[in-house]
Amino acid sequence: MRIPGLNLAWKPLAGEAPAARADVGEWQWTQAARLVREGGGRLVALWGEDRRDLADDADEFAVHAAYAVKEGLALVDLLVPAAAPAFPDLSGLFPAAGRLQRAVFDLLGLAAAGAADARPWLRHGAWPADAFPLRRDFDASRLPPNAFADYPFVRVEGEGVHEIPVGPIHAGIIEPGHFRFSIVGEKVLRLEERLGYVHKGIDKLFESHDVASGHRVAGRVSGDSTVAFAWAYAQAAESLLGVVPPPRARWTRALLLERERVANHLGDLGALGNDAAVAFALAQFMRLKEDWLRLSGEVFGHRLLMDVIVPGGVARGFDAVQAARLAAQCDAVEAEVRELRTIFDEHAGLQDRFLTTGRVTPDLARRLGLAGLAGRASGQAFDLRADFPCTPYDALAVRKSGYAAGDVAARANLRFDELLESLRLLRSLAAGTPPGELRVELPPARAGAFGVGWVEGWRGECLVAVEAGEGGRIRRAHAHDPSWQNWPVLEHAVIGNIVPDFPLINKSFNLSYSGGDC
Repeated sequence: MRIPGLNLAWKPLAGEAPAARADVGEWQWTQAARLVREGGGRLVALWGEDRRDLADDADEFAVHAAYAVKEGLALVDLLVPAAAPAFPDLSGLFPAAGRLQRAVFDLLGLAAAGAADARPWLRHGAWPADAFPLRRDFDASRLPPNAFADYPFVRVEGEGVHEIPVGPIHAGIIEPGHFRFSIVGEKVLRLEERLGYVHKGIDKLFESHDVASGHRVAGRVSGDSTVAFAWAYAQAAESLLGVVPPPRARWTRALLLERERVANHLGDLGALGNDAAVAFALAQFMRLKEDWLRLSGEVFGHRLLMDVIVPGGVARGFDAVQAARLAAQCDAVEAEVRELRTIFDEHAGLQDRFLTTGRVTPDLARRLGLAGLAGRASGQAFDLRADFPCTPYDALAVRKSGYAAGDVAARANLRFDELLESLRLLRSLAAGTPPGELRVELPPARAGAFGVGWVEGWRGECLVAVEAGEGGRIRRAHAHDPSWQNWPVLEHAVIGNIVPDFPLINKSFNLSYSGGDC
């Protein structure tokens, strides 16, 4: 592992994710980000840590950044003294770092020195400004009641400009999120989001688990991506434990991941049709999705496939009869999806709503770090299943799909492409999963051992980093959802569009509210 132009002592990490980590100083922290940017790499995640519990004389924090580079995942670690809890700002190089850095301050009190935006992101008045939930001395029992905290939205002024506030409570059964539109007539001049209302405390919840059981928390970071996060967690746990899951488990994990991808694409395509006034599409795609979820529940014990992936393997597999059912369902769904795609392509009204709406150019996508499915629709052709394939993807030759138009139509077409490719992969996985054990025994976790997992979920790349503490407990774990990168880009995608098109644009991204509410 290397960042060209920067000489660091890299420590390779064991496991499925091609990863290494290195300690850096302040100058190297900034230089690493600059060199990754110039080399075409991207920021995957950024998080902080309180290290004052590691030794009696320890008086420091740390910030960590994970970058995708040509060789894999490069993690850099910067120690931050408690006496001066600040670190160099990266948002000028990677705009997605802005909100991540604001979250680090809200949770740990570590400031990004020189950042243009230092507004609170997660706190929402739920705890005092001088209290930080991820510090080791944080005492939630002594917190005062929630206090109202005004949030200084950016104001757009001028003749005819007015605001439309939407949320945080919505009409649908979704997590809370606030959207502040500045408009003239119906044209959107600016959108500003505010998220993180629930304060789930995911990173803190990890600390109440041991390494063997932490997958239950990871699988609930974002329910529609439970497989991706559970697999990423399992990779991290297996990395720090030094174990390799059996072949049958690895193939089964891929089958679960592709079933999760198909379920979400089916639901999104139906919702996109509905938002363009084609209710027929919603009825048909949701019928297919319901059948899909029912079979998942029958074979694997949970409609959303929760708690099937565990460190060391999988909790349950499938037999030959079930494999035949899974493959037959792929054949039936593919026939209907191809017919529905023809209807989408030939529906003039729907295409009129999709084409050029919510466009993100490849250049803007590159500069803002648009990731995952939405990124591939805007010329950012990154897919871990093809770029860094672990078993069994290295034997399946995943075919990446991509578009450059970056509009709702491109994001819909990408879903069709990926759905059909997943059905192809699923048939191979159902037929090719080898016999054998489902999981291996886990050895005791060594205090200080560290591992990372990196998995291409249906929305984009999910990362989980885990460090073991004493007695096999989790000392620190962090889960990163790709929606952190993509929510700010949605604010740009809606500019110049009309307000009634926002639900359509929003659904074409379908980002996770829950995934960033850590």
